[in-house]
Amino acid sequence: MSRLPIDRRQMGRVTLGVSLGLPMAGISSPEVSDLMVGRFSVEVSPPLGHACMGGGISPVVSYDDPLEAKGIVFVPAGQSPVVAVSVDWCEIRHDAHDAWRKAIASAVGTTPERVLVSSVHQHDAPVADLRAEAILKQAGAKGSICIPEFHAETVLRVARAAKDSLRDLKKVDKIAASRAPVTAVSSNRRTVDSMGRVRFDRGSTTRDSDLRNADVGVIDPDVAMISFESDKKTIAALFCYATHPMSRYGKGAVSADFPGIGRRMVERAHPGLHAIYFSGCSGNVTAGKFNDGSPDRRMILAKSLADGMNRALADAKPIDKTVFRFESIPYSLLFRDTPGFETKTLEGKLAAARPFDQCLAAMGLSARERLARPLDLPVIDFGGAALLLAPGESYVEYQLYAKSLRPKSVVLCAGYGESVTGYVPTEKAWDEKDSNLGDWCWVAPGSEKPMKEAIARALVPNPSPMR
Repeated sequence: MSRLPIDRRQMGRVTLGVSLGLPMAGISSPEVSDLMVGRFSVEVSPPLGHACMGGGISPVVSYDDPLEAKGIVFVPAGQSPVVAVSVDWCEIRHDAHDAWRKAIASAVGTTPERVLVSSVHQHDAPVADLRAEAILKQAGAKGSICIPEFHAETVLRVARAAKDSLRDLKKVDKIAASRAPVTAVSSNRRTVDSMGRVRFDRGSTTRDSDLRNADVGVIDPDVAMISFESDKKTIAALFCYATHPMSRYGKGAVSADFPGIGRRMVERAHPGLHAIYFSGCSGNVTAGKFNDGSPDRRMILAKSLADGMNRALADAKPIDKTVFRFESIPYSLLFRDTPGFETKTLEGKLAAARPFDQCLAAMGLSARERLARPLDLPVIDFGGAALLLAPGESYVEYQLYAKSLRPKSVVLCAGYGESVTGYVPTEKAWDEKDSNLGDWCWVAPGSEKPMKEAIARALVPNPSPMR
């Protein structure tokens, strides 16, 4: 590795799991004046013919707007860098997720645990699961999830961009945070009809008038934001909002959809701002109440989201006694062994007539391998605000739980980290027989307890409330 423009004499080694916000012998928490950041952005649009949504919909046939990987490198004095990157892909899973973390870590001189990689989860976009793709090829299956060569080239470009960002580090003078409401974007999949029956079929596009008219349901109505100021100018901001990020999809027209368009609106409104958008815990929330799939809805949803993000920037309050604490919380989720998910059953589906059934089986077998090892839940804690990264399609209740642990702080609980889990539902969803859990869910019932325990460990203690 070529030498990076950082004084390594100032980069002491810190053991993962140490709570850097607490006074400990030989370790002090850097104040804002000790923190520097690098920013990077890379187009990551897939080539024509690449599978979208893991082979579940039309492959790429056209491009409405580009997909991007947008990241930030935190360089706190006396600590190794920490990186957070959000990617306009559907999901990054198993060894693909490992590859992103390892490559970026090597490029910036840190460890993979200190690299947070999240997908925004647009559907006209790639799923990356190299192990699942290898399983398909070994079985001679027709289905395809991703192109390994495109994946490798993309990871290399993003890692290089992260490294290049270290040549233009900005000293952070102030960190601020806020929450702001977003109007008419998110709604829960779960509805109750006029007969009192629970339904789970309000999707991203919903034309059924009864489903459109039903209550919003359980959502997080706010976008959460953490911003970073240098030389009296806001140079970067992290945003997190919980909803499935699709206005329409399925025909192979690549798009960052309304979150990506909204993110670009915010950057145009604030020249010089590097805006990074994370989809929150969105497994059971969509735009369905407010979206009938008509072409004009994409821009309407984008503007509503951008309006909330701009309000968050305008309402930002400085964080008092800022610290920089990184922690990586290990936890385990069990693989799903309900009927249809046994190893022999999944192996048999590799010969299924429908290619997408083959892809689902391969992703299931990949998930079984990955979930045999612990997962990790990383958190970057600034004192009065924090960013943590939950796995896959975690349900919005986990985001609301995270916020409840820090009611006086701003908590960004991003989803779609290690996405090999698929949906991570609550026990209530299992009990109510959530119809979305028939596939794309590879974790067993009982996941709620270890998830909440990991979130609680990540967010406690709270070093300092926001002013």
